[in-house]
Amino acid sequence: MVMCDYFSAASDEVAVGVLDAPGGPDASVFDVLSLKDVDPVVVMPKLEGILTDCTYDEALARPRSGRLLSDPEAEGAFVVSVSDTLRDALATASGDQLGMAAGPFAAVEELSLTPTKTWELLNRLCGLARRAVAEDRRLYCWWAL
Repeated sequence: MVMCDYFSAASDEVAVGVLDAPGGPDASVFDVLSLKDVDPVVVMPKLEGILTDCTYDEALARPRSGRLLSDPEAEGAFVVSVSDTLRDALATASGDQLGMAAGPFAAVEELSLTPTKTWELLNRLCGLARRAVAEDRRLYCWWAL
């Protein structure tokens, strides 16, 4: 099982610093959302495509989309950036937009979620993104195999 902890941080350097301690971002220091198996390189660009009405390739090509920020030779855990476009789309999404996105997002083959669980996941991601925007932070994923 892949561990994916999404979190906000003030900079790339601060985000990569979570690798200095075992277990990922400390919830007493960072705003953290644990989402097992929600891949930041494959699944998040698909979500961005759904929310911003672009293709997966367009979302993946955006700056910061699934970019490895930590040492590629590291064993065990990595830090990957989440695009600012996705952060902003989540932060500004209305309930109606989330409702419309839940069905297509539940159909993403890399996820094994019911539409109800997908709705909950989207709401939790929106909360993280809204808090990040309010605090002028970016989103990241601590990804451990």
